[in-house]
Amino acid sequence: MANVRKIAFDVISRVLYEDAYSAIAINSAVKENQLNSLDASFLSALVYGVLERKLTLEYIIRQYSSVRIKKIENKTLIVLYLGVYQLAFMDKVPDSAAVNESVKLCKNLRLYKSAGFVNAVLRNFVRADKAYHLPDESDKTKYLSIKYSCPEPLVDDWRGQYGDSVTEKILSGFLGRPPVTVRVNTLKTTKAELMKALAQRGIETEENSFLENSLHLSHTGSLDAIPEFREGHFFVEDGASQLCAELFGAREGDTICDVCAAPGGKSFYSAIRMNNNGKIYCYDIHPHKLKLIEDGATRLGIDIISAAQRDAADEQSELPKCDRILCDVPCSGLGILRRKPEIRYKTDTNIDILPKLQYSILCVSASALPTDGILVYSTCTLRACENTEIIERFLREHPDFRPEPLILPQGFERQVKEDDHCLTVLPGVYNTDGFFIAKLRRISHEA
Repeated sequence: MANVRKIAFDVISRVLYEDAYSAIAINSAVKENQLNSLDASFLSALVYGVLERKLTLEYIIRQYSSVRIKKIENKTLIVLYLGVYQLAFMDKVPDSAAVNESVKLCKNLRLYKSAGFVNAVLRNFVRADKAYHLPDESDKTKYLSIKYSCPEPLVDDWRGQYGDSVTEKILSGFLGRPPVTVRVNTLKTTKAELMKALAQRGIETEENSFLENSLHLSHTGSLDAIPEFREGHFFVEDGASQLCAELFGAREGDTICDVCAAPGGKSFYSAIRMNNNGKIYCYDIHPHKLKLIEDGATRLGIDIISAAQRDAADEQSELPKCDRILCDVPCSGLGILRRKPEIRYKTDTNIDILPKLQYSILCVSASALPTDGILVYSTCTLRACENTEIIERFLREHPDFRPEPLILPQGFERQVKEDDHCLTVLPGVYNTDGFFIAKLRRISHEA
């Protein structure tokens, strides 16, 4: 029998101290240990839960430990994270199991001197009926930081941009696991047919409230084991990313460029929207990612996509003549903390250099657009310096472009006040990631 808590310990250690990515590390652990679906789900819950609640867990541990957090060795601290997380946030795990298995884990890891300490901290927490206090709300930033386990600089940044109410909505939207959201491939099936087929396999479906051929799936197991997935009847793409592709507005017969395309979801969405009629040029700077695009297009039965390596910021790298260009630029990823909770704790990401790169990609791409062409800029982050400030600067410096109002689909409402050519999608509100979309139109070739 697999020791899932030990596997979770190993994965968390890799993520926190070896810069591994949580999703990749979990998937590798599931395969290496041949975990069944139940154990795989428990592993994911433990790993994502600890990473998501790390600052909160540390705050709780401080209240029940006689040893300062910085004095607790890393291995022992991870065991405590796991134990406290199970006690505080996993209702289905008995308190006795959370405590006893944590002590066993210490011994399994040969942390013999730590076993008694871990036992004492966890039992004290249980005896106190698992009560803990948060910072006083008079220090709003610290309070929100600990409550939602998000570093204070990020909380401060969002409070300054959006105010306290929207900031708390953002932070709460990062808690919990994101749904498996998919786009129906109407080149091969219909939404009704796909829902029926998946239901027969025990997979639950829920229709997206604002996109016609988008579904949330649950109880999927491995997607590769689902015949409809293998046969290309759907592909996975978050609702916010799908919304971006919808607002991009590719039409049948269009020629479009997706300049930072991998893994290809927005291009796939556009190809389906175009009824596989037209031409889509997909580019990415990383050669190994091109195969993801090519394989995905083949599986979906899309033959209007061509993929090639290209540096989107290189002024010497020309684009073919096209009707629309999509710039889904590299970003800090702070809108996808539900998927990558570890991002919030990283301090060496060089995110301050991103706006320069993003602006460069936007300008280089814009230069290739003909008059009356459409340009969409998007990110999966929520920082003004990567979003609205980029667009405002671009419009100031490019009088040959004008804002193009976004016509939002029925069932989707704005959550923040902004210009009608920009859209900030808050995480969790519509069961999506956090996202930013801006739409521009070229009105002339006179700078």
